[in-house]
Amino acid sequence: MSESTLSTLGTFDYAPAPESRAVVSLRPAYGLFIDGEFTEPGDHTLATVNPADEEVLAEVTTATDEDVDRAVAAARRAFDGVWSRTSPSERGKYLYRISRIIQDRARELAVLESLDNGKPIKESRDFDIPTAAAHFFYYAGWADKLSFAVPGAPRPRPLGVAAQVIPWNFPLLMLAWKIAPALAAGNTVVLKPAETTPLTALVFAEICQQAGLPPGVVNVVTGAGATGRALVAHPGIDKVAFTGSTDVGREIARTVAGTSKRVTLELGGKGANIVYEDAAVDQAVEGIVTGIFFNQGHVCCAGSRLLVQESVADEILHRLKERVARLRLGDPLDKNTDIGAVNSAAQLARIQDLARAGREEGGEGWSPDCQLPSRGYWFAPTIFTGVTQAHRIAREEIFGPVLSVLTFRTPEEAVQKANNTPYGLSAGVWTEKGSRMLWTANRLRAGVIWANTFNTFDPASPFGGYRESGYGREGGRHGLEAYLNG
Repeated sequence: MSESTLSTLGTFDYAPAPESRAVVSLRPAYGLFIDGEFTEPGDHTLATVNPADEEVLAEVTTATDEDVDRAVAAARRAFDGVWSRTSPSERGKYLYRISRIIQDRARELAVLESLDNGKPIKESRDFDIPTAAAHFFYYAGWADKLSFAVPGAPRPRPLGVAAQVIPWNFPLLMLAWKIAPALAAGNTVVLKPAETTPLTALVFAEICQQAGLPPGVVNVVTGAGATGRALVAHPGIDKVAFTGSTDVGREIARTVAGTSKRVTLELGGKGANIVYEDAAVDQAVEGIVTGIFFNQGHVCCAGSRLLVQESVADEILHRLKERVARLRLGDPLDKNTDIGAVNSAAQLARIQDLARAGREEGGEGWSPDCQLPSRGYWFAPTIFTGVTQAHRIAREEIFGPVLSVLTFRTPEEAVQKANNTPYGLSAGVWTEKGSRMLWTANRLRAGVIWANTFNTFDPASPFGGYRESGYGREGGRHGLEAYLNG
């Protein structure tokens, strides 16, 4: 097609392409999942809402301390009486079965995740759900090979009962990250999903029933912060695994201090995305967009600080704005949508507060022209220039679609700025020179470093951070070590 013909076509308009909600069947109210059965909904409930329009999707029970006691007791009975005595190959079969059921119910789970979380359906459909299934498949293969999982420990043993508290940004995927290695290692689980996104965890409980998992091996207790605190502090817990904010991680560390509980914490981040002057521009721009605007920036390892070499800063910024202007914000169930809804009113208020602080401190905020829906929780993708390392938006985790842009002249300056943070979770490096890539990666203090890509995950690859980004690893062989005694 000739250039003149292309110029007459103008800008493409996208017809709405919404995914049907008919595949999802929700109960009006949910009880807890304890000892293989759902309880009747309790007297105290929380409403879980669709962040795109504030529609109440369902009521979920708030677990009491007594409910947590029952869930932990059920997990202990299952561990002592059934699961720890189940052969490793049989445990693997259950995990394979769960993986296949997730695949069979993938469309339902993807729609439900987008309804409850606000993320675009193409992300839940193409990333969250397939990757969750892949984690169960991966750890099913490890179940009868545990003697190779922990170096120097030929007969590793499970710890016992694991308390797992997961966040709202990747609800089913974070569930898979935690439950799959725990079960493969022979532990039983009490899981507490985030209060704003409990629905896929409750459907996962149905999947456990469908897979014939023995009662009590997986238990799900819903509620807010008090439920999580009761679970973490419970004396019947042997292992605590948490993904969430650094502040809550500190509270958990204080709670388990002085006990025999093992703990892993995957906390916040303020990842640097370093672009050198020799980087492939188009590739780097796509990586920058993926790094910060994927899942509305609700990603602990988001590349929320762009460090671009001064000589190409103007070109990168120009190309970046052109690309961001083409992102489509709107209905999460529309297959054309790139930017969905912010998960909650509280999170939207935090993003707005930090963006306001960025402007008050002298930063220049830019957003593309886009009409925000009148209902729901929405924030346009935003790029801040004129940012220094003293700005709050360059120091604090925003957990939203806000990018801070800083420049550097030399590789040494890039590394210094990238490491100037209390976090240590992720970083990205963009360059065509392998020696520069390795030089930079060796000097970055981050648990995960991507080379000419960003937000790329695999079940076989360990993930975790340092300093205020937590400790311990999830994924890969390393993810099993946290659930085994040597």
